[in-house]
Amino acid sequence: MSKKLFTTSVLATGGRSGRVVSEDNVIDIELVSPKELGGSGEKGTNPEQLFAAGYAACFDGALGMIIRREKADVTGTSVKADVDFLKDEADNGYKLGVTLSVSIQGVEEDKARELVEKAHQACPYSKATKGNIDVELKLI
Repeated sequence: MSKKLFTTSVLATGGRSGRVVSEDNVIDIELVSPKELGGSGEKGTNPEQLFAAGYAACFDGALGMIIRREKADVTGTSVKADVDFLKDEADNGYKLGVTLSVSIQGVEEDKARELVEKAHQACPYSKATKGNIDVELKLI
């Protein structure tokens, strides 16, 4: 078993039209189901937006770790995560798809692609989703 380094908890109540609260109350957010899913369309967040935020931040962190390990001369990075809520024809349910658009300044395109691939292998979110959802990597 792997050594546990960190644990966090968030309590969800009310589903897509509910609330999420972290154990330390730093996150205390009302959830609003998007109009496309039958919700009110009111301004608010949803589980997919929260997943996108976590994945983008985690991937950018993994990318920074790879850049430091390789001592690459990078002047900046950014990661945008687009999370798609998809109909799953296999079980008539739903599934997610992700596109990560990654910008790396200061290195040639081939080196940037290499760094993105290595970050994808190292990122905990990428590891968790591997084989479960389609993740497309785009270098911008």
